[in-house]
Amino acid sequence: MQTATDSTDRGLPTWARSVLVFLLIYGFLIGVSLLESGINVMGADTQKTLFSSVDNPLAGLFIGVLGTVLVQSSSASTSVIVGLVASGALGVDTAVPMVMGANIGTTVTNTLVSLGSVRQSAEFRRAFAAATVHDFFNLMAVAIILPLELATGVLSDVAESISDRLVGSAGSEWKSPIKKWVKEPVGWVKDIYEGVGLETNVLGTVMVVTGLLIILVALTFITKNMRQLVADRVERSLNAMLGAGGGTVAMLLGLIITIAVQSSSITTSIMIPLAAAGVVTLPNIYPVTLGANVGTTITALLAALAASRPEALTVGLVHTLFNVTGILVIYPYKPIREIPIRLADGLANLAVERHLVVVIYVVGLFLIVPLAGVAILR
Repeated sequence: MQTATDSTDRGLPTWARSVLVFLLIYGFLIGVSLLESGINVMGADTQKTLFSSVDNPLAGLFIGVLGTVLVQSSSASTSVIVGLVASGALGVDTAVPMVMGANIGTTVTNTLVSLGSVRQSAEFRRAFAAATVHDFFNLMAVAIILPLELATGVLSDVAESISDRLVGSAGSEWKSPIKKWVKEPVGWVKDIYEGVGLETNVLGTVMVVTGLLIILVALTFITKNMRQLVADRVERSLNAMLGAGGGTVAMLLGLIITIAVQSSSITTSIMIPLAAAGVVTLPNIYPVTLGANVGTTITALLAALAASRPEALTVGLVHTLFNVTGILVIYPYKPIREIPIRLADGLANLAVERHLVVVIYVVGLFLIVPLAGVAILR
């Protein structure tokens, strides 16, 4: 007999959920296009006022961290960044540190999930180490690659070369077929707001807010429904492959799961209870998080398909290249690869002894340091 979880969840058949996901992706693309259009309606002066402080790369990095912590999704924050680049409000050079900051900000979710085991010292130590190994890897990757990118522009140059071949050179307008599909609904929304007599600046702001809301809601429900569709498969894959495969297999698993559920936070958070229970070890979990880093970049690339500028695709490609480069630079060499593991283990041991360390770490890394950085660098 087919069980309810095999074919339905809360009365919704699998085929209907699949159609719903498709419609939500379409809505997500409309949101990205609406965000781009709203920024364009605001005009150059308003854009300059809003984004002048982001010209400093470190300020951009901190804004990327804060924005991702706020929405609890690097997919959402990088999609917004892609939309801003598509509108011309942000340049590629300005956006690159922001997407790197998004990589750091997204790790807050699994760190918070680990706090569920705080009452059991042994479980909490394993869970907190499994969560923060992702933090330390992303911090290392940014510390190594951001200065290299600022000095040489290597990632943005490679990304621009790829986007030139795929959709045309920077400064031109890309005739995206997906842009045509979403153009009409965006026009309807604009006409509705114009019909109620909104002035230009207000109109642009309302369109931007509407676009942001659509992006966040669509991604939330895409993630929820994709998780419902693949939850059983994810659990079986984790149990079957983590113990049997090496680092490459675990990375591939993290990549596939993240693309399937459209959220690196879900992929990494799934691992935390397994780590707490001692089912999987920290060295096995570590490469899964790296694959999740790469898998989550698919959302920004998808958002770029709804944009009208090649630069939007360039930023999406930079996000992918950054995560792949981080793996290539850090993971192959054992002494470097083990640094995040050792730091995570050390911090977890401190956290078990003094729970205040956890508060200082989470609030400091994800709120105080980024807020202070933005305030100082404005």
